[in-house]
Amino acid sequence: MPELTAVAEGLSFPEGPIALDDGSVLVVEIRRGTLSRVTPDGAVSVLAGCGGGPNGAAIGPDGAVYVCNNGGFAWHDREGLVLPGRQPDDYSGGRIQRVTFDGTVTDLYTEVDGHPLRGPNDIVFDADGGFYFTDLGKTRERDMDLGGLYYALPDGSRVEEIVHPLQQPNGVGLSPDGDRLYVAETGPGRVWCWDVTGPGRLRGRGSGARGAQLLHGFAGAQMLDSLAVDSAGNVCVATLNTGAITVLSPDGEIVDVVGVPVPDPLVTNICFGGPELRTAHITSSGRGVLYRTEWPRPGLAPRFTA
Repeated sequence: MPELTAVAEGLSFPEGPIALDDGSVLVVEIRRGTLSRVTPDGAVSVLAGCGGGPNGAAIGPDGAVYVCNNGGFAWHDREGLVLPGRQPDDYSGGRIQRVTFDGTVTDLYTEVDGHPLRGPNDIVFDADGGFYFTDLGKTRERDMDLGGLYYALPDGSRVEEIVHPLQQPNGVGLSPDGDRLYVAETGPGRVWCWDVTGPGRLRGRGSGARGAQLLHGFAGAQMLDSLAVDSAGNVCVATLNTGAITVLSPDGEIVDVVGVPVPDPLVTNICFGGPELRTAHITSSGRGVLYRTEWPRPGLAPRFTA
């Protein structure tokens, strides 16, 4: 079992980690509405104020950070945990944002074909420079949104719906050669996969979520959050309630389960960096902690770096 070390504590629901070449890590702080930088010694500084609820993030081909902003949550503090809730009274709407390292924030997309984005969640770039992102939607007292999967270009010229509906689509990732796309659904606890036939083009191989193949369905009350793919093609998906990163093989078998040292049902994301991409950074969001550990397998290099 890898030994995890707390790099930073007291973060305001960290998510969307990005390992930078200098050893620091970018994280969003969803509750605070910021994109923040954590240095290797644990110092935290705000790179940009995004407002709403910045969530998944990735570096684009231009070196800027692209952020899925879910518009915010109603927040609850309970027994030492921070818990996200329903759509808040001050909900600002979902959007995709472009953030530069001087702190400039630009709203890139707010709707697709006239349909407003509701709760964009996670993002991954392909080798062509476009990006896939999920929209989990928002939950209200008596109803909730259907979610979807989208593809867009970073210059603001194209965004399109690829799969709709999905049930709370969250984590999204690509296989090492880019020919397979993965999406995790939060509430149902399912990871789906599609064959990629071109930029923003998918071919289903099953009869599930709009032609996807079910990679793995989790038993019991296990919900899913974001994911990352390692160099062997394993899908490392954050498993809620369990409070761990579950590693799935490309065939859908459970390879490993890595929990955090202080129990937290809201372990939400993982990224890879460091020498040979063997350093994993894991967000324990409910307790506001960013962990670091040496991973058993090398991670997958991001398509683009800052």
